Amino acid sequence: MVIIKSHNKMKKMKKIKNLSVMLVLAVLMLVGIQSCSQYPDNNGITLVSRVDRVAKTWKVDNYKVNGVDYTSLVTSYTETYTKDGVYSYQWAILGGTGTWTFQNNDAEIRITGVSNMTSRTLFILKLENTEFWYYYMDGVDKKEFHLIKQ
Repeated sequence: MVIIKSHNKMKKMKKIKNLSVMLVLAVLMLVGIQSCSQYPDNNGITLVSRVDRVAKTWKVDNYKVNGVDYTSLVTSYTETYTKDGVYSYQWAILGGTGTWTFQNNDAEIRITGVSNMTSRTLFILKLENTEFWYYYMDGVDKKEFHLIKQ
């Protein structure tokens, strides 16, 4: 009788162990699938949503036009994105406000309704909690911004 109870107890413990291992693997796979980066220059996996990563005020760290560095011309430039889709920029005495939204499976941001600026599509290169890199096309000119959290 003692042997049967012991055997049943071992079977239950083995089931619990197997279920625990399966649960841990399932969680790891789910986290890996949901947080793999689609942006080419991101460093790794994050659990912070894309909206939470972009929704802050950013300042210019590097600015290039067609690969030529023009950072010194825009050192006071900032952009602000809010969680509810409001976009604004400030550069010396120029500034404007409009709206932003992710598009193309969150690979791009569309900015619209900003005075002093045409609507544009930002092609995201990197979107991390402290860095946001993108470029947009202005005619034939590729304008690339590397922004850091202000």
